[in-house]
This record gives sequence, C-alpha cells and structure tokens, in this order.
Amino acid sequence: MDFAKVLETTDFTTVLGLVAGALTTIAYLPQLIKTWKSKSAEDLSWSMLITLCVGIVLWLIYGTYVHDLPVILANIVTLVLSSIILVLKLRYSRAKKTTVKP
Repeated sequence: MDFAKVLETTDFTTVLGLVAGALTTIAYLPQLIKTWKSKSAEDLSWSMLITLCVGIVLWLIYGTYVHDLPVILANIVTLVLSSIILVLKLRYSRAKKTTVKP
C-alpha cells in the first residue's frame, strides 16, 4: 500500500481528524498502564471517569449522526480504554474495601 497515494486521495481534514483522534486516544494508555501496574485507581475521581464516559458516548452518537469517521473511530477506542480504567477503579476499590480490617 502506497501511503502517499492514500494521502492524496484522502481529504486533509479527515487525515487531520484521524491523527488528532489517535493522539488523544493514545493519551489514555499511560493512565491505563499505571493503574494496571499499581493496582490502584484511588487518585482517579469517580465523577470525572463517569462524566468522561458519558461525554465519549455523546461524541460517538454525534459522529454517527454526522457520518464523521475520525470522530467515530477515536471515540470507540477511547470509550474502550476509559471503560477499562473505570472497571479497574471499581475492582480495586472493592478489593481495598475487603482488605481493610475494622
């Protein structure tokens, strides 16, 4: 596959959107990795994580309605990563409660 040809036939704004979406999506990986390795999400706010996931779902709905592939793809991946972080926070919060002795 010739990448230069793909760029020639692809609208600049689509490429820009895909790159922006990829970068903002990749930005979640360091937090996910840190949370996984440390087995702690104590410093992450529940309200931030829930608000973020709701916002991502709304972006996904928006992208679907306007048929914007970069918005759709970026938000699908971002929703998966954010949901994993949310699940890890839930899991580690429960584990901490069960290990705390009165």
